[in-house]
Amino acid sequence: MATFIRGAFVALFAVLIGLGGALPSNAVDDPSPKPTIEEPVYGCIDPVDEYGVERQCQLKINIVTPVCDNDVPKLRYKVTPTGTPSTKVTITWDNPSGADVVYPDLPLEGTVNWPGAVEGPDGKGIDWPGWTELPDGSWVEGDAYDWVRPNVKVLFQVNPEATVTVSYPPSSPVCITDPPDDEVLADNPKTVVLSATGTDAGPLVLAGAGLVVVGALVVAGVAIARRRRPTY
Repeated sequence: MATFIRGAFVALFAVLIGLGGALPSNAVDDPSPKPTIEEPVYGCIDPVDEYGVERQCQLKINIVTPVCDNDVPKLRYKVTPTGTPSTKVTITWDNPSGADVVYPDLPLEGTVNWPGAVEGPDGKGIDWPGWTELPDGSWVEGDAYDWVRPNVKVLFQVNPEATVTVSYPPSSPVCITDPPDDEVLADNPKTVVLSATGTDAGPLVLAGAGLVVVGALVVAGVAIARRRRPTY
């Protein structure tokens, strides 16, 4: 009986081995190649390839335009980085004599206010860099943002970076980047308002007229003296 059972197990084992060998090969191994996913390589992170050639890492400034929008001086910009996965830009206004003004984590394209410009609740400009409003509502030149005009350097940083010099946007008939002329003090020694740059010519005119009269009297006196001189 034990011999019979042992033989049955041996026969069953042989059958199983035979079935395993008869299975198609593709049921065990898949001969089709699997696609490989290549990770992007960034020149600003890995600057040299396997052959020692430098990869690209640069920042192109496509647009940098000073504009006036709703009486607010602004800078319109667009940058395109190469060699970095970064999608944000940091804009730094370079103060040559103090702390810089930094606008971090901005989109690669947009518009920012000029440092020192202040908008009112309606978005309209109510204060401008380089000007100070006095308690009586009048304006005089000079404040903490004098350095942003007439020109200022601006640094754009993604991972590569680039620096440009921009000019403060001028006023126009439809948009002002300085206080209204009728609110600027006429005796402000630094003002650029035309009405405040004239000189008082009245005293000079009177002095000149007096000199002319004196000169005329002297000439007339000399002429009379010559006529009265006796002849021999």
